Amino acid sequence: MNKRLAAAQFRERLAQLQGQSGLTQSAFAQAIGIDRSALSQLMSGANPRLPRAETLLALATHFQVSTDWLLALTEDRGIVTQTLNTVETEQALDEESRTAMERWHHEAAGQKVRYVPAQLPDLMRTEAVIAFQAASSEQERRRLQSQTARRLHFSRMPESDIEMCMPFQTLEVFAEGRGVWRGLPLRDRQEQLDHIASTVEELYPAFRMYLFDGRKRFAPPMTMFGYGRAAVYAGEVYLHFRSKQLIRELAQAFDGHIRHADVHAHEAAGFVRRLTVSPD
Repeated sequence: MNKRLAAAQFRERLAQLQGQSGLTQSAFAQAIGIDRSALSQLMSGANPRLPRAETLLALATHFQVSTDWLLALTEDRGIVTQTLNTVETEQALDEESRTAMERWHHEAAGQKVRYVPAQLPDLMRTEAVIAFQAASSEQERRRLQSQTARRLHFSRMPESDIEMCMPFQTLEVFAEGRGVWRGLPLRDRQEQLDHIASTVEELYPAFRMYLFDGRKRFAPPMTMFGYGRAAVYAGEVYLHFRSKQLIRELAQAFDGHIRHADVHAHEAAGFVRRLTVSPD
């Protein structure tokens, strides 16, 4: 492909991006770090020309497309490839036994947090449940105890804005002492459910719990901090996302769970209090 043809095709792709972005030319130019006159030359100058390397990279990064697509070397915009490249892993615990999640909570102070717990909500665990989960490990018990206290502290901060959703079956399984909760005494399960209900009532409306039917919908354990960071819990590690496009998609799925919730935030505490705790 000769340079003139490449420049003409780049111009077409640039115009396509600008049109799809919904931005004015001034805002579009600012987004990729050039002035409006430079953008005008690229889009409508007498002689089509290729951009500088830093402008090409800025376009690719900001609009989540590949440089090959911008230069018309492929029809694949590169969104899937780039999204995969934005997934990182992070150890669930650091050398001081703090969770990565706790650091991210600090960094995201004041932003809306969307949260799907892996089991019971971390910030609402009682001492008996913590001891049961620690499986006789004193070190693990202390770590979970500290984690629970810090999470509750974050949730009580004045700027806190947290939405949590989970299947209502998760709470039913706990109340009945099935699955991983087999062996946890009835009195401890009742105390835990009372504590969840009381905590939800205390924190509402800054903390809002929604319950959906797990037979109809699925949500992996994850937390989203505004639209800047998301983490999916995978046991020993978190899958860590910074792609704004992917985070928006995760947030839309989360909001779908809330729209289709069987139990809404103002009803959540009452639902938990009505659960029947089965005998050991």
